[in-house]
Amino acid sequence: MTESDRRLRLGTRRSLMATTQSGLVADALTQATGHGVELVGVTTEGDVSKALLAQIGGTGVFVNALRDRLLAGGVDFAVHSLKDLPTGPADGIALAAVPRRDDPRDALCGPHKLADLPAGARVGTGSPRRVAQLRALRPDLEIVPIRGNADTRLRKVADGELDAVVLAHAGLKRIGRLDDVAEVFEPDAMLPAPGQGALALECRGDDPELVALLATVDDPETRAAVLAERTVLAVLEGGCSAPVGAFAAVTENTLHLTAAVIAHDGSRQVRLSASGRPDEAAETGRALAEALLDRGAADLMGEGA
Repeated sequence: MTESDRRLRLGTRRSLMATTQSGLVADALTQATGHGVELVGVTTEGDVSKALLAQIGGTGVFVNALRDRLLAGGVDFAVHSLKDLPTGPADGIALAAVPRRDDPRDALCGPHKLADLPAGARVGTGSPRRVAQLRALRPDLEIVPIRGNADTRLRKVADGELDAVVLAHAGLKRIGRLDDVAEVFEPDAMLPAPGQGALALECRGDDPELVALLATVDDPETRAAVLAERTVLAVLEGGCSAPVGAFAAVTENTLHLTAAVIAHDGSRQVRLSASGRPDEAAETGRALAEALLDRGAADLMGEGA
């Protein structure tokens, strides 16, 4: 088989959300390059454990098993939700492509908008960032920590266990569940997680031909935006454990970035914006994170999420 006939093995988590988004990447890559792509399911610690993410190591629990399979040669590349990637570099692995981002916003799923929920209504989320911002918007609600895939979380609303759940709009769209959305939060109300709505394609760094092949589906504006967001998070992780939201977009060759650090109880936040050139995304993110720390972001660690 020649290099041009190479069939690529794509490592993916086994959930409906993961396999759906990996299938979209596979189709785009085949269309762009002519290479066939085979999905290879991988079970991660985050898929097996029922504990909250913060208790089992955070975002990396969805990524490590895929990276191990990649380095062992069991798959050629892997697709992740970019917000699940740790911000630090991974030895031997290249972030080869970030395709065009889907809607980065959060969505409230249930029969009512946030303003129409009665006091004491039970709203489910497993994200400290969402918890803090929900408490800022509606301190009278009961926020319930939950885990599980999107279908499992939505079922808790349908069964009456919860009044609403908050999920990523992009994921709901990918699995065809937008009919469950009561309200989409604009970033000025609820800042997304850094990288939310975007996907990441990783492969071994010692395979430059594959890196170049995957780069055919890279979107430079999305890559610049998520680099700025993730740089904010990387800098703040060294000085602040409070929930962090960040969102950047490129318009007319200018990158606009907004980030916030929110107290766990939602009572206070430090929120700033900055602009810069797309090719200076990391520098813009670092400067904004340092400005947040200068404004007291590290003091918002608070007590208990």
